[in-house]
Amino acid sequence: MSINLESSNVATRENRIGSITGYIGSLSDLASQSECGTLKGCLRCFSQSSTCLSSCALGQLSAIRDVAIIHHGPAGCSVASAGAYYLDKVMAKKRGVTNDTVYVGTDMNEKDTIFGSTESLRKIILEVNKRYSPKAIFVTSSCATGIIGEDIDSVVDEVKDEIDVPIVAVHCEGFKSRIWATGFDIADHAVLSSIVQPPKEKRNTINFKNFYESARPEIMEMFRKFDLEPVFLYCNSTVEELSHISESLATTCICGTLGNYLGNALEEKYGVPYVRSINQCGIVGFETWLREIGKVTDRSEKIEKYIEEQRAIYLPQIEEIKKELKGLRAVIGMGPGYTFEVSRVLNELGIEVVWALAWHYDKKYENGDVPPSMKYLLDNNIDFEASVADQQNFEVMNILHKYQPDLYLSRHPGSTVWAIKNGTPAVYVADEYMLFGYKHTLEFARTILDATRNRSFEQNLAKRVKLPYTDWWYEQNVGAFLEEAKPRKEA
Repeated sequence: MSINLESSNVATRENRIGSITGYIGSLSDLASQSECGTLKGCLRCFSQSSTCLSSCALGQLSAIRDVAIIHHGPAGCSVASAGAYYLDKVMAKKRGVTNDTVYVGTDMNEKDTIFGSTESLRKIILEVNKRYSPKAIFVTSSCATGIIGEDIDSVVDEVKDEIDVPIVAVHCEGFKSRIWATGFDIADHAVLSSIVQPPKEKRNTINFKNFYESARPEIMEMFRKFDLEPVFLYCNSTVEELSHISESLATTCICGTLGNYLGNALEEKYGVPYVRSINQCGIVGFETWLREIGKVTDRSEKIEKYIEEQRAIYLPQIEEIKKELKGLRAVIGMGPGYTFEVSRVLNELGIEVVWALAWHYDKKYENGDVPPSMKYLLDNNIDFEASVADQQNFEVMNILHKYQPDLYLSRHPGSTVWAIKNGTPAVYVADEYMLFGYKHTLEFARTILDATRNRSFEQNLAKRVKLPYTDWWYEQNVGAFLEEAKPRKEA
């Protein structure tokens, strides 16, 4: 699909790449329907919770150093700023840099929602620029501004001549999409359309889209062996760094859900190759990813030497621990970029996945291909029960009660806690690099072993906690609250 950087709006994942938030069936059926284009989502007659795409977009943008986020909406819409501000400061301090990003809410009131407040917004933009001298300004919308049709684009266009830094309107209304990951695309679009410049020369760099660069030192050390310098996006990025990412040799990401819009856009607009492989989780993923980087950057010989060295160190240890993991059964609940990648790693370790929940599912990426993680599972005849659950905890609990797995793995803290209350050992896969490469795959395997060997905490907690779920719910088929999506009638 062609990416239009001239428009400030981004099509939702539902409309752009056919993403869904409801499905139940087998993995092979989900993958096959994705490949042939027949996949349709389901609707819920009851929904418990989800995540706002606005938080995803603003969280990405606020992590860029020394910018200003002007969130045009009521005070309540800016509540996420406290958490984002704290996290950005912590990550900057961990890196040893400073991040003076400011987050400003315009505090719309009832009068503003009736008569509009574009003039107030204009004054706020100019005052923020004068007071804080940011390196870039992102003027973001909210549900309130979206509902009343506030024209933030015109305001931004009017003040551009008065401001000497990049400024862009960011349309991230929370109700815009059911797929919260659309917020990642919106943030990428804003950066691409306002900060990234056409290439002047090629640099010895590789764009690495990740969340919090927690493994930055070891990744930089690894890439130095290949004569490459990673540019981590967007946590602690500078506007100057971002302006040059069109000059990199390639783009890769820690998670396909997080980085596919940026990678495809840089490839389409500036010819920067996007590494479309299964991600770096596990042995197969890590080696496949490295070899693809070797191909696009002409460094295959150096990478093969590195793989050989690492295999000698870690494979014997991993093979030894696999003997103790064999026969374990697991349920997974994560975003799609991790659910089907972690499923693959568990399969490598000899652990049976009995059910996998994805918080949403992307039918096809921008280039028209089925997500690599799904294609790998399909090509290797790996199959299990799967559903698309949109963080619906009541569905997770039903599945755990039915299958009684040895382990539950999730990238959602609340979901992990509920599993433990249910008596199920759980691992919160919070760190995006928890399964990265040989070393972390070994550490991950040991973590699983520790969690499943000692279950006394979960068992004792389950005896003392009364859950809200009744026997009636546990007896239900997990798909009872899903109904087939019906096409709309033509007018």
